[in-house]
Amino acid sequence: MNARDAIKVGLNMADFVGKGYLADLTDAELLHRPAKGANHINWQLGHLIVSEHEIIESVAPGSMAALPAGFAAKYTKETASVDDPAKLLTKDELLKIHDAQRAATLAALAKITDADLDKESPEAIRPYAPDWANAFSLQGSHWLMHAGQWAVVRR
Repeated sequence: MNARDAIKVGLNMADFVGKGYLADLTDAELLHRPAKGANHINWQLGHLIVSEHEIIESVAPGSMAALPAGFAAKYTKETASVDDPAKLLTKDELLKIHDAQRAATLAALAKITDADLDKESPEAIRPYAPDWANAFSLQGSHWLMHAGQWAVVRR
């Protein structure tokens, strides 16, 4: 196993855990805020998708599947307070877009070399992903961090 394979294992495990937590939640449950000021799962999913798209695209330009028109604008810090389901996507729509982004991330990972993982990341993401290895690995750990928040809704 090489470093890229290990990162892929982490990405696949994050999908397994995250999708397991989401599997039986309804669209209405994805809009539940477990505490005042907490982000609901629907917004978090959009945030994760936009984040993955932007981070991987920054280290591997041209590698990511295009996001649907207007998608990124629906899931910004400024829209985190939106609760109207008509202004958001459904769970099925979000997971379909996630799957396309994750497939593109895995394809980009497969095309680079282990040596590429040591390359410095673009300046904009360097504070939290100093190199390409961190940029790719972050996609799994970011999902798992949010999945931990979803456990509260499942209670």
